Amino acid sequence: MDVLERIEKALDQIRPAIRMDGGEVEVVSFDPETGLVTVRMQGACGGCPMSTLTLKMGIERALRSQVPEVKAVQAEF
Repeated sequence: MDVLERIEKALDQIRPAIRMDGGEVEVVSFDPETGLVTVRMQGACGGCPMSTLTLKMGIERALRSQVPEVKAVQAEF
């Protein structure tokens, strides 16, 4: 399983919670040199002031714990 597949698998575990709030998260890219994952916050998450907290405390934490190659996550708006 490649890194992007493992990232998607990790996101699938937290997507139900994001969807409960009317949002969605989509992987835009992964840079293997820096370990940076870029995601797009959609739906209610796109304009929500709490999306930064969701990104760092939820998404980044889950990805870093399950996919060691991931070093950071940033949102593309």
